[in-house]
Formats: sequence, structure tokens, C-alpha cells
Amino acid sequence: MARARTELERRLLDEFQRDFPLEPRPFAAVAERLGVDEATVIATLGRLKDEGSVSRVGAVFRPGGVGESTLAAMAVPVEDLPYVAQLVNEYEEVNHNYEREHRLNLWFVVCGPDRARVEAVLRDISTRTGLAVLDLPMVQDYHLDLGFPLRWN
Repeated sequence: MARARTELERRLLDEFQRDFPLEPRPFAAVAERLGVDEATVIATLGRLKDEGSVSRVGAVFRPGGVGESTLAAMAVPVEDLPYVAQLVNEYEEVNHNYEREHRLNLWFVVCGPDRARVEAVLRDISTRTGLAVLDLPMVQDYHLDLGFPLRWN
């Protein structure tokens, strides 16, 4: 059972899903808005990350705006899925690695400085796993705002 969130945790999770301060000391700006000190904000976010409530705090760039990226999918035998998912996660270029209920059951996004690096990562994953990697580069972008108000029990 999840523990109850403090008021500070709730505000950090709710109020900074978008429009995170873009300045040299963003956590100080967050702290000022929340009426706490910078160290408290950093420690609280670290605790939320350690317990898995926050995966990361960072910028999201429009696809194609900086470097290259692609969506990739693999059909992984179910018994091999934990191993292959872990292997895929080892690449610093990989994010959004998740399981789907489909023949193509492992999906992830690969980002790199250029298309050659993205392709090299996909080839390497395929070579190391012995499985084909489906490369699905973006044809047209759509913006989905994944920020949403959280409901607290």
C-alpha cells in the first residue's frame, strides 16, 4: 500500500508537470514558489524518484528538434522479456521502454545525436538479442500533453 503524500510532494507532483523553470537554478525557483528551500525540493524529488513515483525530471524536446529519434518494437518471447527489457534499458539512448499486450510486446524510443547513432543502437540491440527490431521513425508529429491533475485519496 502506498504511503500518504505530504503536501509538498503533492504540490511538486501536480504543479510542475509542465512549465518547469528554465533557469540556472530551477530547483531554487520551485522552492521559492513552494515556500521551502532548494535543498528540500531536491531531497523530496530524490525520495520520490527512489521510491519510483518520479522517473525523471528533465526537458522533453520536440521530436526532430534536437537530434534524431525513433519508436521501436520487438516481438520478444514472454520468458525472455525481463532479460531483453533489461538489456534495452542499458542503452542511454533508450527511453519509454514498456511492455504491450501484442505480438510486438516490447516498445521503446531511441534518441541519438543523428540517424546513424539511432540505427547503430537498433542494430546492436538486434545483434545482442538475436531478435528483429522494428524501426518506426516518425512521419508526422502529434503533441499529446501527458500532464494531468492527480487525484489524491
